[in-house]
Amino acid sequence: MKALFLTDQTDNHLRIGDIDKPEPAKGEALIKIKASALNHRDQWMREGKYPGIRYETILGSDASGIVEKVNGEGAEWEGRHVVINPNIGWGEDPSVQKSDYSILGMPVNGTMAEYVSVPVDRLKEIPSHLNFSQAASLPLAGLTAYRALFTHGKLQKGQHVLINGIGGGVAQMAFMFAKAAGATVSVTSGTQEKLDLMKKKGAAGTYNYKEDNWAKSALKEQGGFHLCIDSAGGEGLNNLVKCTRPGGRIVFYGATTGMPKNLDLFRLFWNQITLQGSTMGNDQEFSDMIDFVADHKLVPEVDSVRPLAEAEEAFDAMKNFSQTGKLVLEMNA
Repeated sequence: MKALFLTDQTDNHLRIGDIDKPEPAKGEALIKIKASALNHRDQWMREGKYPGIRYETILGSDASGIVEKVNGEGAEWEGRHVVINPNIGWGEDPSVQKSDYSILGMPVNGTMAEYVSVPVDRLKEIPSHLNFSQAASLPLAGLTAYRALFTHGKLQKGQHVLINGIGGGVAQMAFMFAKAAGATVSVTSGTQEKLDLMKKKGAAGTYNYKEDNWAKSALKEQGGFHLCIDSAGGEGLNNLVKCTRPGGRIVFYGATTGMPKNLDLFRLFWNQITLQGSTMGNDQEFSDMIDFVADHKLVPEVDSVRPLAEAEEAFDAMKNFSQTGKLVLEMNA
């Protein structure tokens, strides 16, 4: 079968090659992959910026497909259209993952292949209103957004949420989930085109984070936010502190712009603001997230769908932050 490998033998650090089709072990299901979505972790591996990199590993954490066969119990899954839970060993504590927790796609082989074998308990049926590319866009981005919004963010109907840095998969999911939950949602971006698009999608406020006084404008116009969702960190974190309501929350799932040199601790404690880190989510949250998508008939934003042969172009689009929504590779077309 064909698969996409991370390699140190090519200039672009990607290699499409052949590998034996996996044989499912006891308790596993063999999935014929139809679509696999990219995540920033895949690009960071390509750039050598991810811990524990093992070259010649198949990339990819997100996928959907058709169950071809099951070894052992679970034969009722055969022939069903499924999305894969990429969690490996979250552990018994729902509040935090174990120290050896990992995700499909590194250090073990991932989903950018024609076939993948995973434990049966990793399977969840695709919501009937979604196609394979849309379903493949859900796992990492959807799970991260769901935990950030509802578990840590404690989002309630009628509250006002700010999604900082709209455009990527998690931010798009967070916007969609928050709207479905009955929240008012505002967004930031450094690109006016993306802000205009989100305004059309129902954003209450749109702000360019490259402008010096955007937080002051947001606070004046929106009255402050109950919840801010962020993946950037860096110096921009203090702007989120400025426009968060007293008693509000800031939940961040990344730090792509690094650490802030100074953090406005006075405003944090005086306004009793919670600053909460978050990453991925547990297995129950994954199941709840898929059910939430099904119940609300939500459709993930897909930027583009490409064949496996055009994987490098998809990775370059992610590198340049030129996408709005998920980048998807089509398998077994």
